[in-house]
Amino acid sequence: MVGLTPAVRGVTPAVRVTVNPLAGPAPVWSPYTRDPLEFHRRLPGYRVTPLLDTPPLAGRLGVGRVLVKCESARFGLPAFKMLGASWATYRALSEHLGGDLGPWRTLDELAERLRPAQPLALAAATDGNHGRAVAHMARLLGLGARIFVPSGTTPARMAAIEQEGAALTVVAGDYDAAVARSAQEAGPRCLVISDTSWPGYDRVPRWVAEGYSTLFWEIDDALAASGLAPPDLVVVPVGVGALAAATVNHYRRVAGPALLGVEPADADCLRASVLAGQPTVVPGPHHSIMAGLNCGTPSAVAWPLVAAGVDVFTAVDDEWAKQAVRELAALGIEAGETGAAALAGLSAVHALGPPPGLGRPMGPGATVLVLCTEGATDPASYRRIVGVELVGEPSAK
Repeated sequence: MVGLTPAVRGVTPAVRVTVNPLAGPAPVWSPYTRDPLEFHRRLPGYRVTPLLDTPPLAGRLGVGRVLVKCESARFGLPAFKMLGASWATYRALSEHLGGDLGPWRTLDELAERLRPAQPLALAAATDGNHGRAVAHMARLLGLGARIFVPSGTTPARMAAIEQEGAALTVVAGDYDAAVARSAQEAGPRCLVISDTSWPGYDRVPRWVAEGYSTLFWEIDDALAASGLAPPDLVVVPVGVGALAAATVNHYRRVAGPALLGVEPADADCLRASVLAGQPTVVPGPHHSIMAGLNCGTPSAVAWPLVAAGVDVFTAVDDEWAKQAVRELAALGIEAGETGAAALAGLSAVHALGPPPGLGRPMGPGATVLVLCTEGATDPASYRRIVGVELVGEPSAK
């Protein structure tokens, strides 16, 4: 376990790196199938997101290759969240209607099958991306949407949610308060689609994480098509733990790559939990610009996988995120602060020197996979950090 504050490019951003003492064989959690991928292929606008080879990053970090899975444009939204929101919505609707939605080829056909259940709405709490994805799915299916955001959510992210036709409510307090408020909407005419869990509510968050498996199947297919070996290290941003759980579920069924989880310095609930040996709340308010990761309570359903499968956690402050946004921008990748968090954490660990367990995966010749989970969801913030206007989506290489 390391907690240091190195000087980097004239600033002294905080870093805390913790080797996970709980890491070991991960429990079996969800089916290891391509079902979510096959589902997503039937949705309008599906396409494989880019897996970008970035030699400048590899050179700076002293590794053989850095691959960036760029989720800045997924189903017309600027983040990967639609993968989990759509699959979980589909599974929740199927359960709500008795377990069988019947055969369908297009989303319009699926929406038609839902007409007898109307009126019906979806509800979710969010810092921006998950709620926008739930609202988008509701609009596509002709359902209502009720989205709850914590106070301090940026106007751009709230406006994007409202543009999906959702009823938006600002909740006094942090993300956890918004989660608690959204849970009150559950009923015969409203399904709560949350990416975190609480007592008595765990199936939907599990389905959300299952939906994220699509991006890993895409990575596998891209590597196989290029004749490249699997990664030696996967770097994943961590909020409540859903994406991290999906990462563990995909890579740790056999001896797989090392996993590095990245959190904001003032919302490092998973790092605090592994230190405590049990789920631990990091009280808010949480003020990081990595807004999608401002989560103080681990998801109970994700915790067993995250605790067993993520080898190292690092908590970084906003200066690291800003540097990562700028570095990705220089490579033609438009990433928001949350999207750049994985690179921020990787850079911080590199600056300190790899902790036990990450020496080989971060050594010469190693392949590192960085999950860039969102685009520039707050254009004004992006302009302040980078100093330029948005230039559009990066092209695949």
